[in-house]
Amino acid sequence: MGISSIWVYGEVVDGSLSTMTTEMLAKARTLADDVSVVLGGEASDALAAEAGAHGASTIQATGDLGQGLQGVHVAAAIAGAVDAGSGPAAVLAGTTYDGRDVAARLSVALDAPVITNVVDLEVDGDALVGTEPVFGGTTNVKTRFTGGKAQIALVRPKSFVAEETGGGAAAVTALATQDVGAAGAAQIVDRFVEESDGPKLDEAGFVVSGGRGLGDAEKFAMVEEMASLVGGAAGASRAIVDAGWVPYSSQVGQTGKVVKPDVYLALGISGATQHLVGMKGSKHIIAINKDEEAPIFGVADLGIVGDVHNVVPKLIEALKARA
Repeated sequence: MGISSIWVYGEVVDGSLSTMTTEMLAKARTLADDVSVVLGGEASDALAAEAGAHGASTIQATGDLGQGLQGVHVAAAIAGAVDAGSGPAAVLAGTTYDGRDVAARLSVALDAPVITNVVDLEVDGDALVGTEPVFGGTTNVKTRFTGGKAQIALVRPKSFVAEETGGGAAAVTALATQDVGAAGAAQIVDRFVEESDGPKLDEAGFVVSGGRGLGDAEKFAMVEEMASLVGGAAGASRAIVDAGWVPYSSQVGQTGKVVKPDVYLALGISGATQHLVGMKGSKHIIAINKDEEAPIFGVADLGIVGDVHNVVPKLIEALKARA
């Protein structure tokens, strides 16, 4: 017994498979012998080589979708394959905007449930079992699929480590698109990409995050300067995102980005459970907070009890001197 085939919804960033996609492929290849990537669009030779290197045997490509919504067309195409008997036993998608859209539409099309916020997967007989954190990440529960149709799981970023297997290029197969009715009329008319000088927050090896202990919005510049000096990315707690100091794209936590850098430096962050869920998997955690009872010290490898306004400028000064 086991999972016969898994299709991983593939997202493309700057001509390459997203990190989220390669992370899911790393897990999928341990669960099923037949692993495919589903692409909404054309599959280039470079994408085929990358997918194969990460364990996929095939790319199921819809072909050019123009400016149509990914979720509408990809979900319909997968549902059509499942109904025709040529679809997968399970579908994995990342917890991204497009991934959630695909999973939701596929769930409706197949009348099948979705396990969300998955941080681990295993096989029990011919069913997937997903592990999901609940109660703010303090407890994990396992959920087993029991339905007969395709099993759909939404995977949280950084749950698995992306590693190449050295395999050859994946074969490219056309995935038939379906009539999606009025939904197919929706078009993407423009895109806006947030500018960033350093590494992406969820991919950085060093993350410096600031919280309410900074005092006011202007002090976040200290976080950004520190991040720049160490070649890292600047993050934030939910409290200062909600306060409007920084954009949501900077938020680390259960309702923001999940990060697992080599070093996580928390400046003025108390360490509410919502925040800890998003960063406690970091290899090394350093916390600076004037409250010695702050929960962040419970997960920190190194803690400094002190005012960030006194400690951090000294750190910045020392880093500049070394440079």
